[in-house]
Amino acid sequence: MNDSGEPVPPPGRSARDRVAGLLSGALGSVIVMTVLLGAMWAVEVVDYVEDGALDQYGIVAQEPQGLPGILFAPFLHDGFGHLMANSVPLLILGFLAAIRGVGRFLWASLIVVLVSGAGVWLTSPPGTLTVGASGLVFGYFGYVVARGLFDRRALDILLGVVVAVLYYSILWGALPGEPGISWQGHLFGLIGGVLAAWLLRRRAVRDGV
Repeated sequence: MNDSGEPVPPPGRSARDRVAGLLSGALGSVIVMTVLLGAMWAVEVVDYVEDGALDQYGIVAQEPQGLPGILFAPFLHDGFGHLMANSVPLLILGFLAAIRGVGRFLWASLIVVLVSGAGVWLTSPPGTLTVGASGLVFGYFGYVVARGLFDRRALDILLGVVVAVLYYSILWGALPGEPGISWQGHLFGLIGGVLAAWLLRRRAVRDGV
């Protein structure tokens, strides 16, 4: 209490603590995205050497043996061109998704992978083989945008608005259209990202950023 007998609110985090927390989150984000993309490129190199033999381990729609591909598909790509197209947005959106903590990011990634993969397996034409990390790209987009809405912290809201403005055009990829493109993976990845933001939401803190 203060001199007048009124309760005094607990002290908030200092500006230094907030900056240190953001820097720590940024460093962890860089490390985890470097490892993730490095793994994808390493797998694609092996796949190239093996003449595309690894692609068979992707998602095979509506086939029981294709279910394990839900976990493997994000690390498999239809050539280096496919991987390069995914790498830049994955790096940027993944970095922003992971900046609040690696643990939370890993849970969000798992939710996106499972929701996106299950959606592909259930709704793609029977026997269709799907590979690629684009479900994660759409998932991280949905996660970063929705996190600002659910957490209601200033930095998360700002990041969500920036990502929505810069990447809104990718939403067209979640609609049926171009042959050979898994719009199902895009759509369910987006749904998985929003779901992850809701499941992993945190209460806003008064002094948080």
